[in-house]
Amino acid sequence: MNTSFVFSAGVWNLHPGADPFGPEVRPERELLEKVQILQKLGFTYLQLHDDDAVPMSVPASEIPAACKSLKTICDDHGLTVEFIAPRLWEDPRFADGGITANSAASRALALDRAHRSVDIANELGTDRIVLWPAREGTYIRESKNPLDSFDRLRDYCNAILAYDPKVRILAEMKPNEPMDLMYLPSTGHMLAMAYQCSDPSRVGALIESAHCILLGLDPSDEMAYALWHKKLWGVHLNDQNGLKYDQDKSFGAVDLRRAFNQVDVLARNDYGKNGEVVGLDVKAMRTQPADISWKHLANSKEIFERLVAVSATIDRNEWAGYVTAQDYEGLEIFILRHFLKG
Repeated sequence: MNTSFVFSAGVWNLHPGADPFGPEVRPERELLEKVQILQKLGFTYLQLHDDDAVPMSVPASEIPAACKSLKTICDDHGLTVEFIAPRLWEDPRFADGGITANSAASRALALDRAHRSVDIANELGTDRIVLWPAREGTYIRESKNPLDSFDRLRDYCNAILAYDPKVRILAEMKPNEPMDLMYLPSTGHMLAMAYQCSDPSRVGALIESAHCILLGLDPSDEMAYALWHKKLWGVHLNDQNGLKYDQDKSFGAVDLRRAFNQVDVLARNDYGKNGEVVGLDVKAMRTQPADISWKHLANSKEIFERLVAVSATIDRNEWAGYVTAQDYEGLEIFILRHFLKG
């Protein structure tokens, strides 16, 4: 089993604390400061949206120069860019989605951003494009033809694959929010679409813990399913208190046992040995002062590493004995005792 992992976080994980019900409560950090914090906490990779890396005001011709400056900052602090994700949800022109929008102009703009993201990824040395279909759904079901939407999602992926023969797509599924209902909401849906693409070998999954929980599914089972397909190419670990809005709580903060099962399925199946990264997507509480609004990242990383140690030292023969005897009550307390040790 793999017990050595590298970690990534997005620049959005060091954020000023705004939410839909209140404004920012901390000053925004410059990218350099965020990179310095991640380096200090022992992270190896940086997650970026396209406009995190290069503002949209920068013309395409100047992308190489803009990326050179960013890459220098990353190199100087021992960080590598894990992926680039086209941001297809904040621009007003994507109010109805980008990929599945009824507007042809919006769909064309979304494809332009995908191409721009690939160009940025190439400059920053990553072959990974994360596709989060944030507004690829409906507010009311009658507003879109679902078969057309599935075609558009597949064709969008095919266009990215055709644009660059080296790029890989990591599809990040979510059932709802910000849309009422989103297309391809689960790992199974996304992987089914992957096999419809022109090159299925370059389309895989990035699974976020909270997104699975919002769907009423167990994240470790979803990860196992993607591993079974050899298509778990990224994870976003966090936690979630029930079927509410996407909370992005620190990993393991709500359900330590659920967190253990995610770590265990990754470790036992050698996740990370082929360059996969343990990504965190966690947010600081709004109550945190600016000078300590990085503890959610440190805490999540610590919990993951402690649970790796549990997974590595747990007596698998004793575990198997409970399974063979079908003594699941015994197995339950056997697992729980590992969380109650001093």
